[in-house]
Amino acid sequence: MLPSPVRLREVTRWPVWSIPARLLGAVLAVELLALSLIVAGVLNLPPLDGRTLVLLATLAVAGVLHTEIIAGVERVRRYTAETHHVNLTSVWTFASALLLPPALGALVVVVIYTHLYVRVLRPVPPPQRRPVFREVYSTATVVLAVHAAAGILAATRPGELYDTLPGAVALVLTLLAYTVVNTCLVLGVVAMTAPDTPILRILFGGDELALELATLCLGALTASALVIGGPLVTLLAIPPIIALHRTVLVRQLREKADLDAKTGLLNHDAWHLRGSHELQLAERERRQAALLILDLDHFKEINDTHGHLYGDQVLAATARVLREELRDHDLVGRFGGEEFVVLLPRLSGHDGREELRQVAERLRGRVSGAPADEDARSAGGAPLPDGPADGPPAGRGGAGITVSIGGAVFPTDGGGMTALLEVADSALYAAKRAGRDTVRIGPHPSRAAGPGPEPEPEPI
Repeated sequence: MLPSPVRLREVTRWPVWSIPARLLGAVLAVELLALSLIVAGVLNLPPLDGRTLVLLATLAVAGVLHTEIIAGVERVRRYTAETHHVNLTSVWTFASALLLPPALGALVVVVIYTHLYVRVLRPVPPPQRRPVFREVYSTATVVLAVHAAAGILAATRPGELYDTLPGAVALVLTLLAYTVVNTCLVLGVVAMTAPDTPILRILFGGDELALELATLCLGALTASALVIGGPLVTLLAIPPIIALHRTVLVRQLREKADLDAKTGLLNHDAWHLRGSHELQLAERERRQAALLILDLDHFKEINDTHGHLYGDQVLAATARVLREELRDHDLVGRFGGEEFVVLLPRLSGHDGREELRQVAERLRGRVSGAPADEDARSAGGAPLPDGPADGPPAGRGGAGITVSIGGAVFPTDGGGMTALLEVADSALYAAKRAGRDTVRIGPHPSRAAGPGPEPEPEPI
């Protein structure tokens, strides 16, 4: 029985049409260019000899075998990655760019990525399953990268790639062309989708770029081994790739275990461990550091009035503000409930207490500058989520979400993590007693013996 034709109504409901028009145009342009290059290459394909066909079959089969072996590991990798995902199948696609005509290299890409979707991505049930159009776009970017690499190779290669210095330079240029085209096309779409995404942090803040270059280098070595030793040599490339998959997966899972699920910040244990290490470095280098504890005011009232789901949105928005306002090397964590903690491992000024106060006031202003009405919200407050149908959350007297902050300076207020936390906690309590939405820095009387009235109890 012939399959039923796809109805127009079904086509119009494809997820690809839901993305913004500007982004849709860029995605379709990349895919159309890749398709045009494939068609043009097939129409102008020179006569194929037996050696070329053997290389084509070897690389396609090796890519499929690679996916079959690591399907489970790769599925976990893709759905736990927090940053740009490096696809380790570039071992075979880059080798194809070096050894095959561009049209055949593109064919290897299509075979590997189609099999990758069927075995790794399609088994994931909705809604976690990635939409097909994203995989089509990824395939198109690799096809363009293969053509760019092949073009550089054809223009620069004076002889054999591995026998001469000019050939080695041509190989490096080819590798860079592949990396630049693929990475720029992928991250370009990421930047258009989320303009606030830290692209430079994705590129240089982790190991993704190094992993991509290492995979391409292994692809170049695989291509050389194929030329010298024949098809069976590709079997030697598979064990290192499997080990690399598992090593990267372990790293991703370890990083994910260090993060708080609701905010994406470091959890209590991970922050404390890394913070203690930073304080040891600060002590060794004899420089100042600082610690802040932030507590959202009347958070229980927000949860009781608007529900815990909305409270989770407030927590996530506050975490986003902290990440935006602080430096990349500052440690930001969630200590539980509505409490956040920040370690500033490097203070730039001579007066550490005043610098810390300025940072704390800036954070307080960003969070507390989000009043209930929309006009005031657009004036530069924190991007807190829209309230539910019964109105946005408000503190006492109709005030918007506010935060109280306590701080301590290292080593003036304490020589270790425990001492700093105690001082910052006493300062936070002093800020609460002063009426909330306030910053206090340095030692303050203890809770038990502290002067002044106790904070007004919040309603249950």
